[in-house]
Amino acid sequence: MHHLRSTLRLPISLDEAWGFFSSPKNLAVITPKELNLVPTTELPSEMYPGMFIEYTVRPLLGIPMKWVTEITHVREKAFFVDEQRMGPYQIWHHQHHFKEIPGGVEMLDILDYRLPLGPLGMVMEKIMVGKKVREIFEYRTGRLNELFGVMK
Repeated sequence: MHHLRSTLRLPISLDEAWGFFSSPKNLAVITPKELNLVPTTELPSEMYPGMFIEYTVRPLLGIPMKWVTEITHVREKAFFVDEQRMGPYQIWHHQHHFKEIPGGVEMLDILDYRLPLGPLGMVMEKIMVGKKVREIFEYRTGRLNELFGVMK
């Protein structure tokens, strides 16, 4: 398993943060354009436990693939979890935690993932995928800072 933890503080209210992140429509807004993440199912305005979302995504060499996630847990204004059900990973478990702090909100992402293909997947993670996952989170941080400002 591979792990990534990312913390971001934004100068917005917990309500505003939750409103933005709990809308599946906003995922494409904070995803790098080169991944070409396109929902292929109708997206509700707010997520709920048990919800499936289908996308096409181009994670490697521009090759399109289907990505299906399930929202498995939701505690309003505290956290939600998405898990991949179909896509490029053998396991994808992504926790999103939200906490009100003085002057804004702190968001903690905890990602656990594993690639398929055993030893070949481990090599791919080391030479390419791990870097790409970190770049996606760095892009997301930059994009959120553009949208909401930087916490001082």
